[in-house]
Amino acid sequence: MQNQSKSLPPALASLRLLQVTIDGAIVHLRLDRPEKRNAINDALIAELHTAFVNLPPATGAVVLSGAGEHFCAGLDLSELQDRTVAEGILHSRAWHAAFEQIQFGRVPVVVAMHGAVVGGGLEIASAAHIRVAEDTAFYGLPEGQRGLFVGGGGSARVPRLIGVARMTDMMLTGRVLDAAEGHAAGISHYLVGAGQATSRAFDLARRIAANAPLSNFAVMQALPRIADMAQSDGLFVESLMAAIAQGDEAAKQRMRDFLEGRAAKVRKA
Repeated sequence: MQNQSKSLPPALASLRLLQVTIDGAIVHLRLDRPEKRNAINDALIAELHTAFVNLPPATGAVVLSGAGEHFCAGLDLSELQDRTVAEGILHSRAWHAAFEQIQFGRVPVVVAMHGAVVGGGLEIASAAHIRVAEDTAFYGLPEGQRGLFVGGGGSARVPRLIGVARMTDMMLTGRVLDAAEGHAAGISHYLVGAGQATSRAFDLARRIAANAPLSNFAVMQALPRIADMAQSDGLFVESLMAAIAQGDEAAKQRMRDFLEGRAAKVRKA
């Protein structure tokens, strides 16, 4: 679908495989190949990369979803090319570059998942910061049955969610997890009924966008890197990041609001 909105930056308005809408501080990116179950081809990867590096300055969070009955069924095998080893490496690195912009871009990303979240679709979802799944969602990594290996960052990101052993099972045996199994395994943060994921994702994105931008940036950028460090190194980086965050004027105002009774206290939902 061509994006018609005159309010979009030219780079976003030109996209053909992504629907782009803006709702206040929230940018909604929707994979738009429903006839292909939103399977990923090179053009869609390029458009995802373009979208995330050209978010409007006022963006506070992104909601990522899929049109039709499925979030994303993975690599479009009908467009699979006969590549040399060198070409295969470059192809994989193009996926890495796009998904790096999801995980380590400017703002947090909330993904709304339904139907197939398979192969590259699970790799996309694992790059997001918050995952909301409908009870229709199912998860698979069929690369092992197709003579392939994950190439979009799945080997680095998916084990952080479900563990190496469970990913090994999925790849070697073709095991598919349903929505409840995926939630229990750690893929999704929130599990909702059919047709509710995008609405819940927007609610969460608005909450995220209301945070101090520097605080959000610290959670996105510092937290996963600290987790990779030796504890002593991580604690030092934590001190640096904490000092930077609390020195931001937006953070100071929020602390004043809390101390003077203008901010809500933490309560059980």
